[in-house]
Amino acid sequence: MMAKWFDQDGAIDAVPVDDRGLQYGDGLFETIAIRNGRPRLPGLHIERLQTGCERLRMQVPADGLLLGMLDHALASTGCSGGAVVKLIATRGSGPRGYRHPENPAPRILLGLFDSLVHAHDHWTHGVELRICNVRLGSQPALAGIKSLNRLEQVLARNEWQDHSVADGIMLDADCNIVCGTMSNLFFVSDGRLLTPEITTCGVSGVMRRHIIALSGNEGLAVGVKPVPIRILQECSEVFLSNSQIGVWPVRRCGTNSYVAPGPTTRRVMALLAAAGIDECRI
Repeated sequence: MMAKWFDQDGAIDAVPVDDRGLQYGDGLFETIAIRNGRPRLPGLHIERLQTGCERLRMQVPADGLLLGMLDHALASTGCSGGAVVKLIATRGSGPRGYRHPENPAPRILLGLFDSLVHAHDHWTHGVELRICNVRLGSQPALAGIKSLNRLEQVLARNEWQDHSVADGIMLDADCNIVCGTMSNLFFVSDGRLLTPEITTCGVSGVMRRHIIALSGNEGLAVGVKPVPIRILQECSEVFLSNSQIGVWPVRRCGTNSYVAPGPTTRRVMALLAAAGIDECRI
């Protein structure tokens, strides 16, 4: 399946060059997994997109509009298996300059793509990480949401070309771990499950939120707090998460090796598998 794009009115092959998403990154996006022809965790993705629109003071798109566009794209392409949807909301077209247009007409775009194929041992034997040199800048107004401005992640991801490295860990200015370039991170230290707080930078992933909720429901509390880089030497297990893969255990980061998957990681993966995240059935 080649990439196909849609807007509120149907299939498209171009976007106006004066769109503020193109000009200034004035917008947001979500990357939604499609499994068996249906979107996974659509409610959480839509909620984060709408929260981001409120933060950016953009018109908030209705649930019905977004779900209708998803249904139309999947039906018109005959998608019945696995795919990836990129859902983009911009402030729409406008004149040059940072000031918002007086009467903006937001633009919703939806792209449908083939899923990436990953080796099964990413789930069964774990992956390798590295530390990125690029740091995340502090900006609480944008922390957590998935804005179109991803230049920090672009720079960080292009620090390595080694295909054996699955992702890079990104730090803030205080050497606290925040997230990966395309993932969130969890650590098991002294028997406790921890994940970095997302209050000044980074993206609060949908799968991260799903893991925190599922784990809490099963009596496995997740500590959410600043996580210093030294935890890489202190912890016994590490795993990463995102909307497309569910969870990947981590077997190595630099000179540090971990049990992959360890008992807590296996427990989280089992919870996800029971909740329909089939990739985590190992």
